[in-house]
Amino acid sequence: MAEGRTSTVELNWEGGFKFTSADANGHTISVDAPQNDGDEFEGFRPCELLLTSLAGCSGIDVANILTRQRQHVTGLEIKVKGTQLPDPPWAVAEIELEYIIRGKNLREKQVERAIDLSENKYCSVGATIEGNTKITSSFTIIQEED
Repeated sequence: MAEGRTSTVELNWEGGFKFTSADANGHTISVDAPQNDGDEFEGFRPCELLLTSLAGCSGIDVANILTRQRQHVTGLEIKVKGTQLPDPPWAVAEIELEYIIRGKNLREKQVERAIDLSENKYCSVGATIEGNTKITSSFTIIQEED
């Protein structure tokens, strides 16, 4: 078995398709799906959680790397689009990430390097799914005035 950091969550069924997930630090999130097309539901669908996990993992890396590079970042937004296969198990075949970085005097090469390091070295979620899912990305820099 692999050695290293471990993570644990505990899910409790709330009825229907809804679960509440809690981590070891007491944070919670709802996971749900409509029982029938058009039904209301409360919470993230599992696929949306996967997209959130990937973007969150990479976003943490990018923010950390840019801060260490002394880039003055004032905002970081990541838009994510996942495309699932049409048949069960509806695997996510492609994911597109669009990074929008706001800041003052941001250098394009530094931003590009931060994203590359995240996607190709540090992001554990991306590393976990990359063999089965095509992941692409783009970025936009929005320079803010002093």
